[in-house]
Amino acid sequence: MNIIKSFMCIPAILLSIAIHAQVAIGKETLTNSSVLLEFNTEAKGIILPSVASAPGAAGGTFVFNTTDKSVQVFQNTAWTLLTDSSQGVVHPYSNSGAETGTGTIIGAAASAKPGVLVMESTTKAMVLPKVANPHLNIRGAIAGTIVYDTVSSSLAVYDGSRWSYWK
Repeated sequence: MNIIKSFMCIPAILLSIAIHAQVAIGKETLTNSSVLLEFNTEAKGIILPSVASAPGAAGGTFVFNTTDKSVQVFQNTAWTLLTDSSQGVVHPYSNSGAETGTGTIIGAAASAKPGVLVMESTTKAMVLPKVANPHLNIRGAIAGTIVYDTVSSSLAVYDGSRWSYWK
């Protein structure tokens, strides 16, 4: 009987580990324990979703807005431009239809936030891909690419025509 109870506990333990998991992409280990999601140091970035609108967006949502042709972040109750409006170039990979499903959630079993990738944590952060001089080292970047520039120590976002840097 005890063996059966032990086997029944295994799924619960695995689920608990998955809910609180930390993720490293393109590398074997994380830099430190305060990281929820971390990327390798290749000259590649995160490509944000390309959308005409993002109804129900939660604070901290990043998108490439295909209508305004700019990279934007939702803060409080409004969108903040991270690149100049109407200066960007919409790439051929832009989302054209309604998304279905709940997306991927890291750090929690569920989320009410409407994202394709939702990270839920009150104690851990996401570390952006780190790239030295992305304007020189990321070949073929497309609108919505986002990285941390290690030379200027700033957030670098690409709108399809030029890089913008935020300190």
